[in-house]
Amino acid sequence: MSYPQRLALASLLLGVTFQPDLHAANGVKNVIVYRESGRYAGWPANHGIWSWGNEIVVGFESGYFHYSETRHSIDWDRPAQHLLARSKDGGETWSIEHPESLKPPPNAMVAKVHTEAGGREVTDCPGFIDFTNPEFAFTLRLEDVNVGPSRFYYSYDRAKSWHGPFRLPDYGQKGIAARTDYLVNGTHDMTAMLTAAKSNGQEGRVICVRTVDGGKSWKMLGFIGPEPAENDFAIMPSSVRLSRSAILTAVRHKASIELYRSDDDGLNWRSLGRPVPNTGVHSGNPPYLLRLKDGRLAITYGFRSEPFGIRTVISSDEGKTWSEPITLRQDGGTWDLGYTRSAVRPDGKVVTVYYFNDRKDAERFIGATIWDPALILPGKQ
Repeated sequence: MSYPQRLALASLLLGVTFQPDLHAANGVKNVIVYRESGRYAGWPANHGIWSWGNEIVVGFESGYFHYSETRHSIDWDRPAQHLLARSKDGGETWSIEHPESLKPPPNAMVAKVHTEAGGREVTDCPGFIDFTNPEFAFTLRLEDVNVGPSRFYYSYDRAKSWHGPFRLPDYGQKGIAARTDYLVNGTHDMTAMLTAAKSNGQEGRVICVRTVDGGKSWKMLGFIGPEPAENDFAIMPSSVRLSRSAILTAVRHKASIELYRSDDDGLNWRSLGRPVPNTGVHSGNPPYLLRLKDGRLAITYGFRSEPFGIRTVISSDEGKTWSEPITLRQDGGTWDLGYTRSAVRPDGKVVTVYYFNDRKDAERFIGATIWDPALILPGKQ
């Protein structure tokens, strides 16, 4: 029985009216990761998050703020930087890094935003990356959201220095718009979920791919779900492994999040429905799917309708059923926010990082919410 169902049953037995409060007031703390006047900091979901105990690293983009009522309020014609934020105390405080080895290749644009110069040319990967290195990090990056190309980098020193960029295949698709979503299976064995263009060349639909030679070659295993309708997309997957053969992947649609399951290690997929049927207007928001310390699953995401903010849903049965949306914060000034990435600390608390705003006409910044799942939605005791 879910938490809301238990509350409803209790109220019935007691003969009182009791509505479950799913606004997370307890066990929640908001902190600033990066904020500069006149800047547009955005889109951690395009970059990735990695953690080693209480050390957490998250990637994001920092451009120049230029207000728009209808588009992202970034100056599309001025160069944006690719930055990392690092915390060594479980997300309480952060420092900003700008590694030379992670700069985009020459003349790259990311989703039509100009990027800084100085990166290395893309090359073919020689392979035999050790995915099991204890300080390993891996990131997949895109240029155009429809036609690609895409590339990847890896690090053996907790994201301080990076090897790459390396060319990612197009798998016979009209384009690949990769963000960071991968599962390490073994020393040279990795599964990744990517966004491919639809058959009409527009974004997008999700595919599952695999390398067994440490990134030298990649094979497409199959599509995750059917091709979306002409007025929809299925993009920006986020995945967890349930067992050696079972994978769950959450996928962004224009106004919702759908969940898929494979029981043959990525070859075939079936929909488990939409645990988040509403992510708000302005094309919704991507999910981040994670396993909590107590074994439950959570999806974090931005909500782009009023009240603008950050939310989560939680499942205690491997994604079959989900809680009602739980509000982590709802003080956003406009829809231009979200793109969460989350990490679980050793004490079980979750650090959810996102881009945010408190006024529609002010800079966008990177924020984090530190929250305790055991307090906002207790699991089975």
